[in-house]
Amino acid sequence: MERIIFHIDVNNAFLSWTALDLLNQGYKYDIRDSYAVIGGDPKARKGIVLAKSNACKKLGIYTSMTLYEAKKKCSVLKIYPPNYKFYSEMSNKLFDLLSKYTPDIEIASIDECYLDYGKVKSLYGDEYEFATKLQKEIYETLKFTVNIGIANNKLCAKMASDFSKPNKIHTLYANEVESKMYPLPINDLFMIGKKTSEKLMNLGIKTIGDLANFPYDKLYPHFKNQAKFLINQARGIDDSIVDSETFIPKGISNEITLEKDITIKEELYPYLMSICEAISVRLRRQKKYAMVICVILKDNYFKRKSHQKKLVNATNVTSDIYKFAKEILDEMWNDERIRLIGVRLDKLVDNVMYQASLFDSDNNIEESKVDVVIDNLKQKYGNKIITKASLKNDKKQFKGL
Repeated sequence: MERIIFHIDVNNAFLSWTALDLLNQGYKYDIRDSYAVIGGDPKARKGIVLAKSNACKKLGIYTSMTLYEAKKKCSVLKIYPPNYKFYSEMSNKLFDLLSKYTPDIEIASIDECYLDYGKVKSLYGDEYEFATKLQKEIYETLKFTVNIGIANNKLCAKMASDFSKPNKIHTLYANEVESKMYPLPINDLFMIGKKTSEKLMNLGIKTIGDLANFPYDKLYPHFKNQAKFLINQARGIDDSIVDSETFIPKGISNEITLEKDITIKEELYPYLMSICEAISVRLRRQKKYAMVICVILKDNYFKRKSHQKKLVNATNVTSDIYKFAKEILDEMWNDERIRLIGVRLDKLVDNVMYQASLFDSDNNIEESKVDVVIDNLKQKYGNKIITKASLKNDKKQFKGL
């Protein structure tokens, strides 16, 4: 069976959905055709541009710009507050519409998803023709437009959906990667943030093709374990499946909304540690072990994304959970301004079947016993009574965890 993946992305979701909400309330014009932005109170922490119309974009107004700066660029600017309840309703309507055709849908955020079309191609025919039909149905039914990227994996489908907007369909099959993706500037590569792209450019890597052909042994000293991931991204290599269960809450999770946006990855580690400690305690109290660890991030304009790792051995050990969560955060880091971080433990099992190597010891079992002792001490004497030395450097206490 040929692997064909769709990436479906709502065009300018917050602005489009606010426009629909206002039209439903009796507005006489569509704010998408005016100088309009979505944003919160300019005096509050949320006083930034979350979405902007094309007219505003032409004036140099961009997402995450302060509303104060935006109004300086456009004296007639209209600011509309976000309506997350309505956004959620529209998001659910989109995913419900798509689920008529296949259950193999992975929700990437409130306004985008992946769809495994290869599994249903025999039912619906040519993928491009179906995407055209789907795009038309979404607009006629829900009154907003989407971009659709079509490829042989999730990475290339995501890249394709971003080629040009709005209301476009693009392909990026494996045999098109060199011609369509390699010429793009390095900062267009998905999951490559500003700092990473600057570091790559300092090595003479200007385009995606430059990175795809860059020697691994020369890249490794600068990026360590991330080097292979970066080269694979540039080559359009991605074996991850469309996971329709990613957002089904069958596990244990916890999230922290930060007091201020954080832009330095290392500053997130203490928060990550506290979350891992809190949810691992809950895991052990339920006498469960996690097979999947997922890290959740929300950026400063409320876009949510997650990345997960399936473990070889299920675990309920705090240090293990933190170690893997930290690795996941490093892999997904994209130099954003982060306002929320969370961790979710999924695929919970009652017993652990430990797959050991020749060099493994019983350290995992002993670590788990130590964690249980610490849990009991904290329950009796309070959270600050004791902590493991291996976690002390990354430890930070938060109320409410």
